[in-house]
Amino acid sequence: MPKLSHVDKTGKANMVDIGDKPVQKRIAKAKGSIKLSDEAISLIRENSNKKGDVLRIAEIAGIQGAKKTSDLIPLCHPLQITKIDVYAKLTDTGVEIISEAKCTGKTGIEMEALTAVSISLLTIYDMCKAVDKNMVIEKIYLLEKIKTNK
Repeated sequence: MPKLSHVDKTGKANMVDIGDKPVQKRIAKAKGSIKLSDEAISLIRENSNKKGDVLRIAEIAGIQGAKKTSDLIPLCHPLQITKIDVYAKLTDTGVEIISEAKCTGKTGIEMEALTAVSISLLTIYDMCKAVDKNMVIEKIYLLEKIKTNK
């Protein structure tokens, strides 16, 4: 059975030592969605939400969130992120978010990709809460994780 990497021999939380790991190019992609009412979808489609352009603001929030991942998740290493893309797409039932994060380093960047999606979806929730009391954020997951030699 695999062991949890962030727990030491005594069961205490432990930041993993990545000092001896090789530097590699790392890419992670994540996805999530939020279900919205027809009214909220219409406001987004027409760009008439009182708080502004929901999709663009959510994308920017996701980028900002990814950059703050190690501040939010206690045992994450701060990474030198080389690129973050966040795409918000309006669907028939709400909004779908896809993120892609890249770095060159000694540990993966999947938490940054997942944080980007999460913060984007929370931003949409915040921007639409006045018109939709039944929003559901769902299915936030890692699509892909790649590491290659530089």
